[in-house]
Amino acid sequence: MKPKSLVDIGDYNKEDILRILKSAKEFKNNPNLDLLQGKVCASLFFEPSTRTRLSFETAVNRLRGRVIGFSDSATSSSTKGESLKDTILMVGNYADLIIMRHHLEGSARYASEVSPVPIINAGDGSNQHPSQTMLDLFTIYETQGTLDNLTITIVGDLKYGRAVHSLIQGLSDFNPIFNFVAPDEMRIPEKYKLLCDKKSIKYAEYIDFAPEAINSADILYMTRVQRERFTDLMEYKKVKDSYVLYNDMLSESKPNLKVLHPLPRVTEINQDVDDNPKAYYFQQAENGVYARQAIMCDLLGIKI
Repeated sequence: MKPKSLVDIGDYNKEDILRILKSAKEFKNNPNLDLLQGKVCASLFFEPSTRTRLSFETAVNRLRGRVIGFSDSATSSSTKGESLKDTILMVGNYADLIIMRHHLEGSARYASEVSPVPIINAGDGSNQHPSQTMLDLFTIYETQGTLDNLTITIVGDLKYGRAVHSLIQGLSDFNPIFNFVAPDEMRIPEKYKLLCDKKSIKYAEYIDFAPEAINSADILYMTRVQRERFTDLMEYKKVKDSYVLYNDMLSESKPNLKVLHPLPRVTEINQDVDDNPKAYYFQQAENGVYARQAIMCDLLGIKI
């Protein structure tokens, strides 16, 4: 019997999501426990990461577990030609759980099929980033008091943004309204519009960063245009500064609005927004520790 993994946010149903959020709240109240004492978690990052890797490692350390692994694939045996299968099977001998980021879409699903221990997908190409979604959902619930019936405006790279794709799927059972704001080159993929249609979710698409897309929102989710997803530098330069949020653009927004961002930020949120109480992206990043503590304990069958 294969161990339970988190590869796709679709691996969690609505009840699973609410259970994880409840656990994350408990961890936020008390993040320092001995729940992972004696456990070893492997952190395999074939792609660069700051927040995701460090928040996972912080989550493990605060629960008294141990972390092994690498943050640069150049230091692993993949540079010698070792297959992903062999890496996973080998590391699975050493660890109780594997956290993996990889540049290839579908790599995490493949890893979960061969691994003897649970896999957490920390991002596979432009496909999915489910632990980011769980911290996003926790942040939305924390700031809005609910996940139901909210208007979510998502801005920027909607084509390659794996955090965006996971968020749409993660919210799909909570009756959201989506505003998708992106240039033609970065529009939301058809499969996510079909998901919205299937679940009778209302959505609107904008090319311009229109005031109504900001002022109608409960959550304004900004994203950067990802240089690493482009093979054509001229195409990247053409769209990279398409949408920039300035503080005065929030002047007529709803009182409960919160501005989120999966980070890193480049130019898409001007620093004059940082002191606005509606800016919540750094608190969102902090919430990654608690959401990831909840996910790891859930996959390992550890009760809080």
